Amino acid sequence: MSADDDARRLQAANPEGWFEDLYAEADAGTASVPWDKPEPQPHLVEWSSGVDGTGQTALVVGCGYGRDSEYLASLGFDVTAFDISPTAIAAVQARYPDSEVTYVAADLLAPPAEWHRAFDLVVENMTVQALPVGLHARAIEQVAWLTGSKLLVLAVACDEGPVPDGPPWPLTPAEIKAFAVDGLSPANVRRDEVRWTAEFVREVAMN
Repeated sequence: MSADDDARRLQAANPEGWFEDLYAEADAGTASVPWDKPEPQPHLVEWSSGVDGTGQTALVVGCGYGRDSEYLASLGFDVTAFDISPTAIAAVQARYPDSEVTYVAADLLAPPAEWHRAFDLVVENMTVQALPVGLHARAIEQVAWLTGSKLLVLAVACDEGPVPDGPPWPLTPAEIKAFAVDGLSPANVRRDEVRWTAEFVREVAMN
């Protein structure tokens, strides 16, 4: 059985709690996590070319095993990264015992109140699309709620139409536009053949 098959099997059995189930099975050696890759997400690397994060805070949504979090830290960002799965957080802390990233178990749909607009950069890399479509709107609103200055959304793209079998459930143009909420505005939204790279910014009022 492939890693994608493992994800679909567990999601079907536990639609909202399958992330912990998957990481727990991976920890036991009975499943594989399909997004466990050795390198940071290529679209994140492309977007960040020339970026210096020194003096800025960043939040990684659904950090998994930490590939993107560690990459952002290497650019100078003070990174907080969270995942709903406590097993994933324990695994990433063991994988990077000397990491400067703050790894936290937290729920995107009910994040800590002190995180409201608390981060200069929020990176949402294919976490919303891993949730059932019925949760997308709420998750999108919460991602915007976390963003202080800039939001980067990376996701598999699809057109409007029938909901595909998942996971994942790729994001439609309307769902990408929905991130422009709570004061965020689109700055640079691009789509290649299969993926979105969408940047949103919040204008900070001058006193």
